[in-house]
Amino acid sequence: MRVIDGSTGEGGGQVLRSALALSVCLNLPFRIINIRIRRSRPGLQPQHLAAVNAAAAISTASLQGAELHSTQLEFSPRRITAGSYTFDIGTAGSTSLVLQTILPALILASSPSQLQITGGTHNPMAPTYEYLHYTFLPILMRMGADVRSELIRPGFYPRGGGQIAVSIHPVNRLEPLYLSQRGQIVHQYARILSSRLPRHIAGREWQVIHQQLHYPESQRELVFADNALSPGNAVNLILQTSHLTEVFTALGKPGLPAEQVAQSAVDDLRRYLDTPAPVDAYLADQLLLPIALAGEGRFRTTAVTSHTRTNMAIITRFTHKRFVVRELAPDDWEIRLTS
Repeated sequence: MRVIDGSTGEGGGQVLRSALALSVCLNLPFRIINIRIRRSRPGLQPQHLAAVNAAAAISTASLQGAELHSTQLEFSPRRITAGSYTFDIGTAGSTSLVLQTILPALILASSPSQLQITGGTHNPMAPTYEYLHYTFLPILMRMGADVRSELIRPGFYPRGGGQIAVSIHPVNRLEPLYLSQRGQIVHQYARILSSRLPRHIAGREWQVIHQQLHYPESQRELVFADNALSPGNAVNLILQTSHLTEVFTALGKPGLPAEQVAQSAVDDLRRYLDTPAPVDAYLADQLLLPIALAGEGRFRTTAVTSHTRTNMAIITRFTHKRFVVRELAPDDWEIRLTS
């Protein structure tokens, strides 16, 4: 049984999630110690426990240590079982991160699956729903997967309660991914999501975007979703190029002026456009595991973070494949999978 040190590298929840995903996909049991040991609240929090239980459900796994605040876990999968599943994190923890834990296995299952996950859909330290829908899932589809998502209800801190629905039609194997060029800009627009807030907030955010990026109203999408359990606001700048779509998101929070929220998203978009690489640092981290399962791949990214290097190390422990990282120029790195 593989023993994984949860304090490896960045030492966060991604160590656990990557280990769970690879364990289920490859049918390899593991034991993890020191789960999030250096965090202010160490061990399994509700979001991490939800990922553990979801991975166990789709693989009929046996578990030891699967309880709140546990810093150790033994996980032994049996077989991937497709089907209809409902998972509730119980907090505003990220629905996207729970999905990304179990999605690789269900893509490679023997029959389709339908998921409904309840929790947070717009979290500051995780892929938002828009990033999942417009950026990550289309790249998986480019690799041969067929995964569709729908936002049923947004979920913001503190109550969460957001819901996403996902349908998965499996494939025998993922195709290698090669992503070295951004290509030409095909379309770009602003999608501003606001729930249970005065409408002038979204209007002020749009004015910043209009003034800074000169988008016409045809490149504006205002979404007022008043069914969320907590008030919330997300500014999304969606950039579609020839080879991928990137999303730059800023989330509102109490006391933060709407103008600053919009400006943050604008600044992130501009920083990306000032670099030559097609893949941003967040997406780079998310592409590693699908590429490892495909067995081949290469892409260029704007940065290689400690989070990404930690993920590489965990993937190597399970697959014996490694990633070669090469700096091509400032803000331009190549990541390549090798045997």
